[in-house]
Amino acid sequence: MALSHRPIDRIMRKAGAERVSEAAAKALASILEEEAIEISKLAVEYAQHAGRKTVKAEDVKLALR
Repeated sequence: MALSHRPIDRIMRKAGAERVSEAAAKALASILEEEAIEISKLAVEYAQHAGRKTVKAEDVKLALR
């Protein structure tokens, strides 16, 4: 599952880019997806440790620390 080009393009433009190549958007999307998977794994561990099956925002925030 890859993140789509459009939202990545918007993010990069908000950061100040005037133009964004498709290759740049794909590269950033790939990096963000890898990071999101790692953060999600930690968040799942925190939820399980708390005895929950549901991952909550607090689990994600803890995983980012």
